Amino acid sequence: MKPANDSLSPSIDRFLAMVAVEKGLARNTVEAYGRDLTKLLDYLDSVKISRWSDVDATRIRAFLGSLRATGLSSRSMARHAVTVRRLFVFLESEGLAKDDSMPKILLPTASKKLPHTLSGGDVRKLLAQPDSSQVLGARDQAMLELLYATGLRVSELVALETRQINFQGDYITVRGKGSKVRAVPFGRWAREKLTMFINEVRPRLLKGRVSAFVFTNRSGKRLSRQGFWKLIRRYALMAGIDKRVTPHTMRHSFATHLLEGGADLRSVQSMLGHADISTTQIYTHVDGARLKKVHREHHPRERGTIKKGGTEH
Repeated sequence: MKPANDSLSPSIDRFLAMVAVEKGLARNTVEAYGRDLTKLLDYLDSVKISRWSDVDATRIRAFLGSLRATGLSSRSMARHAVTVRRLFVFLESEGLAKDDSMPKILLPTASKKLPHTLSGGDVRKLLAQPDSSQVLGARDQAMLELLYATGLRVSELVALETRQINFQGDYITVRGKGSKVRAVPFGRWAREKLTMFINEVRPRLLKGRVSAFVFTNRSGKRLSRQGFWKLIRRYALMAGIDKRVTPHTMRHSFATHLLEGGADLRSVQSMLGHADISTTQIYTHVDGARLKKVHREHHPRERGTIKKGGTEH
């Protein structure tokens, strides 16, 4: 049997590369992840486990228990548990670990950060950056339009196959987290760019090759998550957007703009593919912040335009 480090390390290296590029985590954070996961590798080596599929919830609990025995603080324990949990989400997406490998662990609750979103003007500038007269520019424009039109996760976007698109009904069928299938509509802008790309540009990109995937690179292979992350960041810089823009930023913007336009929370939950509506409710806080600003700017009491007796001046 190979030592655990030899057979398990490559997956951890890919995970660390993914969080560095796709998630845009700081170098220090990625290094902390690496140190935490080195401890996991050492533990798995000590119990003679060399395959991720052999790691179950009991093993993870035992590993965390071994850390607790060294006198780690609750905060450090929570950080290690979060690191391992994120690793196993990645491993499950790669088909390397079982869906139930990670045990349910109660961690100290932290306040949720409001997601970063783009204004409507910034979205329009971003979508205008790809040069649709070029093969890759047309592909990128179709991807960006579809991402903003549907709020797909980046993994769902790059894995999209032609059979999932229904142009008669203007919707795509997506298999999301937990293998749950949902139908997500798209509008005329995305339909126009997507139709043009698939009918006119994609054959030129494939050059006679066959691919089930809608979006490919020059080699005819599926575009990677990291590859698309780099593309969207480049277009954001070209558009002069000084915020950090990722594929998830577009997903957040999609949800926020729908709610601002009057969409109901349940519909947005369905389109995003959230199993629990509480996950979707964070966007109501974003909308709430906008409403507070509107209230502060326009309420006569806040503007100081009400005199005694209720008359305005």
